[in-house]
Amino acid sequence: MGKAWIAALWGITGALTVFLITLPISLQAHLIAGSIVVLVIILLKLFAPVGVPRLIALSLGSTIVLRYIYWRTTSTLPPISQIEDFIPGIMLYLAELYSVGMLCLSLFVVSSPAPPRTAPALTPEQLPTVDVFVPTYNEDASLLASTLAAAKAMDYPADKFTVWLLDDGGTDQKCHQDDPLGAQEAQNRRRELGELCEGLGVRYLTRRRNEHAKAGNLNNGLANSTGELVAVFDADHAPARSFLHETVGYFRQDERLFLVQTPHFFINPDPLERNLDTFDHMPSENEMFYGIIQRGLDKWDGAFFCGSAALLRREALAETNGFSGISITEDCETALELHSRGWHSVYVDKPLIAGLQPETFASFIGQRSRWAQGMYQILRFRFPPLKRGITFAQRLCYMSSMLFWFFPISRMIFLISPLFYLVFGLEIFNASGAEFLAYTSTYMLVNLLMQNYLYGRYRWPWISELYEYIQSVYLLPALLSVMMNPRKPTFKVTAKGETLTESHVSEIGKPFFILFGLMTLAAVLTVWRVINDPFTADVTAVVGGWNILNMIIAGCALGVVSERQNRRRTHRVNLFRRCEFILDDVSYPAVVEDVSIGGASVRAAGANLPQVERGKMAAIRFKPQADIEVSDLPVQIRNMKRDGNGQLFGCQFEAQVPLHHRLIADLMFANAAEWSKFQESRRYNPGVLRGTFRFLVIALYQTGRGLSYFLRLNKISRSSTGQPAAAKSS
Repeated sequence: MGKAWIAALWGITGALTVFLITLPISLQAHLIAGSIVVLVIILLKLFAPVGVPRLIALSLGSTIVLRYIYWRTTSTLPPISQIEDFIPGIMLYLAELYSVGMLCLSLFVVSSPAPPRTAPALTPEQLPTVDVFVPTYNEDASLLASTLAAAKAMDYPADKFTVWLLDDGGTDQKCHQDDPLGAQEAQNRRRELGELCEGLGVRYLTRRRNEHAKAGNLNNGLANSTGELVAVFDADHAPARSFLHETVGYFRQDERLFLVQTPHFFINPDPLERNLDTFDHMPSENEMFYGIIQRGLDKWDGAFFCGSAALLRREALAETNGFSGISITEDCETALELHSRGWHSVYVDKPLIAGLQPETFASFIGQRSRWAQGMYQILRFRFPPLKRGITFAQRLCYMSSMLFWFFPISRMIFLISPLFYLVFGLEIFNASGAEFLAYTSTYMLVNLLMQNYLYGRYRWPWISELYEYIQSVYLLPALLSVMMNPRKPTFKVTAKGETLTESHVSEIGKPFFILFGLMTLAAVLTVWRVINDPFTADVTAVVGGWNILNMIIAGCALGVVSERQNRRRTHRVNLFRRCEFILDDVSYPAVVEDVSIGGASVRAAGANLPQVERGKMAAIRFKPQADIEVSDLPVQIRNMKRDGNGQLFGCQFEAQVPLHHRLIADLMFANAAEWSKFQESRRYNPGVLRGTFRFLVIALYQTGRGLSYFLRLNKISRSSTGQPAAAKSS
């Protein structure tokens, strides 16, 4: 009887929804109804943001969205007989359907995400054996040293885990290649990394040939190890000491668990965050995925492997002959295959690794192109809707994650559609300016409110649109390329540890200035058409406003591709670690106040501290948390500042032996709580109005900054004698 009542309730709800969506009412009535829905959503968000009220608010918002689509479908499409209008009109309509479809999938995934988990406690006898894999291809030894040292320092019985460096840059194939210079570099790399691993107590492993990229490298690690579990860390993802204790217990709770995934936390800004100067006060792009979406996927047993910061069961991987390698995103592909075989996954929403993001805009685009192409390959070759063995909810989860990467198509259609009307005079929809404004304004406002309801603390208004725009210009051809030839893309390693020694416009930034110029021209044409064609002024004004909105986003993107100078590789983490500061063989009591991979700020006490010159060598001595000997960590003094609390020294690490890397890792990666604290400091919801105003201010400033970079770059180029030029302004 209970199921019958539930079914009846769902039927009544569905019938009522269809009635509201299709109800023929006047524009004034639609605006009133839309305003009421907006007010109800705001009130529910303020006073009852969780539970059933949250679902009611999202349902009301969905009704307005679906009513807009009903209006677009039944009243606005150009007739097929006018083919020049119909083709761009139907392109825009399909792009809107895609956006609404993605909204529906998102609502399913994240409307009620899983709550945070607490790690199960295990006795020492219950602890499983673990092999820790750090795959590498072309990363520097200094970067690898930090990750390996942090992995070796994890708080876990030494006889129960082994750290492996899986080196694909020193394979037999590379060491014996025809190019003598390349062969010598590979041989030197193998020797250097072998010595580093020996000094750190880590196993070095390479293979004969570079086959199947990262998946093949990981599978070679599986073939040469025996641990019950396998931890995977990218070369620039250093784990906290607590990583294994926070993850291994889940495998004892569920014998069919194949994956425990943790978030990717980054200690440096991506190009957008660096160039817009938002890293310290705005949530990072990845926090929406790791803070909300993965928790939503976890509720439906759909959290998937993200390539790093994860622990996997060897027994499960044995069923699939290791990591899958058909696509260039072996992580998600492997998870889909194991989910289809009845294995489960868990997501732990706690930052337990600290990684590096691409520094340059070009590297950022290269990374995202690989993700987009890989997800399309999985969709093409694995096709989750018809994949046997996964639940209906899991199908929706995987489709949400894969179809998301089609956003470049819809984003570029939204960008150029106003130009069809303003520049070429094409009637891409049949509606008056009042109708278009009434339906579109309520649809957009409700959409913004729903996004803010779902992701408010993790993604601010209009930031998603900016991220999608800056990627779409280059991801669109990458996506079309893999659609035409799904087997063409190959795995390309993302550049890591880059620095920018001078400010400049990105080498791939020119298309953004061209697009901004086209939108500026369309804005001028808007004014011209309103003046010279008053009979269509209402429609022209509305479409011109749409173009202005695109222009604001495009102007902000000019700041994103105008690269700021950045010599510091990583964000500094606050710390309070007592130590001794050794200067000229004299020891002074001190405290390490903050630390990065490259250096630390040390406050030394004492009235008799001498004045020292920049570049002088000193040392730090402290008691490590890991089981390693106390030793002096050499540093070079880069700057000094005296105040009432002593003297603050800005120090650069000068690691000379493997032990020094372990000491740096002990400072930098010992306490993951600092990473959580930093994330929480950025996670607050500015709201739709304040967030929109803040975005407008940022966009106006960045438009000016981007144009100044571009003009100065051209000025320097014209005055140079053929040498590459770069803008010096920041």
